[in-house]
Amino acid sequence: MDSEDDMHDANDAESMDDDYYSGDTAVEYSEDDDNGDDDGDYEFDNDSVDSDDVSASRRQQKNYIALKEADIRQHQENEITTISTVLSISRIDASILLRHYHWNVSNVHEVWFADEDRVRKAVGLLERPVVQFPNAKELTCGICFESFPLDRISSAACGHPFCNLCWRAYMSTSINGGPGCLMLRCPDPSCGAAIGQDMINLLVSEEDKEKYARYLLRSYIEDNRKTKWCPAPGCEYAVEFVVGSENYDVSCLCSYGFCWNCTEEAHRPVDCGTVAKWIMKNSAESENMNWILANSKPCPKCKRPIEKNQGCMHMTCTPPCKFEFCWLCLGAWSDHGERTGGFYACNRYEAAKQEGAYDETERRREMAKNSLERYTHYYERWATNQSSRQKALSDLHQMQTVHLEKLSDKQSQPESQLKFITEAWLQIVECRRVLKWTYAYGYYLPEPEHAKRQFFEYLQGEAEAGLERLHQCAEKDVQAYLGAEPPPTDFNDFRTKLAGLTSVTRNYFENLVRALENGLSDVDSQGASSKTATVKSGVAVVKSKSGRGKSSRAGGPSRNSDDHGSWTCDQCTYFNTRSLPTCEMCHQPRRNA
Repeated sequence: MDSEDDMHDANDAESMDDDYYSGDTAVEYSEDDDNGDDDGDYEFDNDSVDSDDVSASRRQQKNYIALKEADIRQHQENEITTISTVLSISRIDASILLRHYHWNVSNVHEVWFADEDRVRKAVGLLERPVVQFPNAKELTCGICFESFPLDRISSAACGHPFCNLCWRAYMSTSINGGPGCLMLRCPDPSCGAAIGQDMINLLVSEEDKEKYARYLLRSYIEDNRKTKWCPAPGCEYAVEFVVGSENYDVSCLCSYGFCWNCTEEAHRPVDCGTVAKWIMKNSAESENMNWILANSKPCPKCKRPIEKNQGCMHMTCTPPCKFEFCWLCLGAWSDHGERTGGFYACNRYEAAKQEGAYDETERRREMAKNSLERYTHYYERWATNQSSRQKALSDLHQMQTVHLEKLSDKQSQPESQLKFITEAWLQIVECRRVLKWTYAYGYYLPEPEHAKRQFFEYLQGEAEAGLERLHQCAEKDVQAYLGAEPPPTDFNDFRTKLAGLTSVTRNYFENLVRALENGLSDVDSQGASSKTATVKSGVAVVKSKSGRGKSSRAGGPSRNSDDHGSWTCDQCTYFNTRSLPTCEMCHQPRRNA
């Protein structure tokens, strides 16, 4: 992959300005079939299908619902009412039944009508008391064995009598023991009658009532396979997901986006398995060992790893070892001197190296060094985009709380007319997230697939270039309208430019995500096929052609003489695919001939 400086240099290239904003980017890939050379032409095919409508429709089709506590409670009450009405049982019994079957209404219907008696026995819903004392004035508690009048004795549906004090102690202990209290049964060892919320509310303290109600509410989310709590620290919202959807990325009301499948941060276009490997690699000790292997050597006597960062080849191990040795051949320094090459060379090492004595050791060190450098390259860019995303979130908050009000006063426009600025910042935040995970994607992209890697790096570079344009406009250009000096252009021109950049950047990144999720499967992994391959997501069309066009640098766009008069607007940077006197996006006159 190009270095970070190379990427920024590429952002300034005129050819990239022209090609990025064509909506759905299409590329022709040229390669020499005779020698399998990966260097080839990239051309833009501006006849590709416009995806604006498709992207808009995909964004409108949310496959999840964010839930506040009131929404959760309402959903829970509705399902209890449904079961109570359909099965003709009390709401308390309906609640017990739903908890047992993980709040799955359809499952409850199915098992209940298949075998009601079996379900009642399994759940603990008794139709009539097992124990009855019709004429008794006092009853003996089955726990403390004291006799109490009937007004101080309580029992579940089974009829087993226990005094209120023992009930309260039994329930309180269970409630303080955790959410297992929701499956509470009669204290009699031979009885399995369920204890409902009505008895809990009747006998326990207010504090225990609140705890039980909280457990009951949380069980609706934690036991239900269609709902999950937002994993963001301190967030109390939940998300209901449409099971079966292919897109697992969801967004909570707290603005935190996460993956429904693995509950890690939202990570499209990378799959959950790759994310797990990447997170494990970032936290594991394997990279520390690679660094030690690549940058240190063990002391020949005590085997402690030693790093040499400067100076001559005479090394002295730290106390208590203090062994003196040669850095190159690891032999005792007492055997070295002028005859072996002095302080900055070792004839013994050179001779042994020519005989192949150090081949395996050097090979391992070189492999460890290359592996470490490759990992560092991707990790640093992954972390940089994460930092940039956090900064963008901070800038978004600053814009919403401070700058929008100031801009509204200066432009005499309501804040509702300035939503395009907020939308631009939200898009920047989302693009930073996607771009961050493309580096994890690139790290695990198989090395032998040169054509895929070359094309991936091209798409990644285009994405960075477009995002930098949007970020520049949202962060820097808006300052001209917040300062005391008169702005260089009309505010409506700025509105058109920023909205246009937001739209095309969104479209490009959505197409990029779909292409990477598809695994760039239509790109020939050997880089030597003569057939035409199309990336079905609409991001690009990769075509093989031979001896046609002028070659450009690998991974970069090329100028084509038959571009049908297409041009880039100087005002909003929209790429117009036809030779028109005015821009199709902002309707400004064409200025570049």
